[in-house]
Amino acid sequence: MWGLMAQAQAQAPDLAHLSLSAADALLAQKNRELQTARRAVEAAQAATLTASARPNPNLSLGVGSVNPQVGVGGGGLRDKIVDSSIRVDQLVERGNKRELRVSTAKKLEAASGEDLADVLRQQRLALRASYYDLQLAQDRVAISADTAELYRHSLQAADLRLKAGDIASSDVARIRVDALRAQNDAGAAEADRRRAQLALAYLIGTEHHADLLKATDAWPAPQPAAAADLDELIERRPDVRAARSRIEAAGAARDLAKSLRTRDLTLGAQFDHYPVNPLYAATSGAGTGNTWGVFVSAPLFTRYYFEGEIAQAESAYNSATDNLERARAVARSETAKALSDVSAAAERLARYQDSLLAEAKKSADSAEFAYKNGAIGVMDLLDARRTLRAIQLDAASAQAEYAKALAAWQSGLGGMQ
Repeated sequence: MWGLMAQAQAQAPDLAHLSLSAADALLAQKNRELQTARRAVEAAQAATLTASARPNPNLSLGVGSVNPQVGVGGGGLRDKIVDSSIRVDQLVERGNKRELRVSTAKKLEAASGEDLADVLRQQRLALRASYYDLQLAQDRVAISADTAELYRHSLQAADLRLKAGDIASSDVARIRVDALRAQNDAGAAEADRRRAQLALAYLIGTEHHADLLKATDAWPAPQPAAAADLDELIERRPDVRAARSRIEAAGAARDLAKSLRTRDLTLGAQFDHYPVNPLYAATSGAGTGNTWGVFVSAPLFTRYYFEGEIAQAESAYNSATDNLERARAVARSETAKALSDVSAAAERLARYQDSLLAEAKKSADSAEFAYKNGAIGVMDLLDARRTLRAIQLDAASAQAEYAKALAAWQSGLGGMQ
């Protein structure tokens, strides 16, 4: 993925001659969903850094034994007739709390990385679908333009024959109707291409230049679906891997919740300074000299034993387990569907390429020849043309369906990661 970003930065692709590999590079660099997923990874990394931090010590400064009748006295700070103290307290966590926090955060960070991989997989699959939709739209524009041009020439020839009295006006009207219909179809095909350009442009972050986009790669050739272990494919999918990481994170979080019942200790050390001026000592009521002390404090679990945190963590673990099973079920369904779709699409495409297109072209050519020689009427000619155009459009759709089904199957195999 990062190699694709470097390639995109080194040389901007020609949008008017856009290959699928160049579109992949733009996707890795500019796709907004990928950027959002990367930000989530960065946030998870920051959370890991936070989790690994140890508690900071607390510093306390104070004065006491202040006599309001005498005040604090003169001289330097050490000569004031008050008791001063400095204290440092340090929380000492027990029960492996820090280690469990770090483990939880790292597992969630790993899950975020798998989420990024899954977003990349989904976006690259969406990219291929949009790229092939644009290819299909371009083919439809070409077919519609050829059909409209054919009808334009036929209408010109029919007008000449009408003037010569060689054709009925009703036949010319029928040709004109089909010619106008062909022009409408060409306009609709052009609108479809524009929509396909906009959809592809969003994925690769080039909305301002969507009208320049032109897909130039050839259609993928039909090929047998590669055999694969379905269970292995499912476990290899990034969304399933992310769900597994979240189970591990939930397990660590559950252990962390249980560790709350292990009492943390707060260790403290205190230094006290008392005034040493004997003139003030009698009137202030304070002693003289320096003393120090150490302290230990621990919570008393007399009213609450963290039952809520433990129950919540247990529920989160069970939910993560359910999500893993759900992810596996979705992955199995999508992978099995992709295999079924690619096999059916390959068979359908083969029928068009092996026989239907050739037979329809042969039939249309025969009809054109027969009409020019007066062997058939204009209705038979128009029917042959409509059939050929419908077969051509259906063949283009079959090619696009196969290309998208193949991309979905390859995505499940990990071929686009």
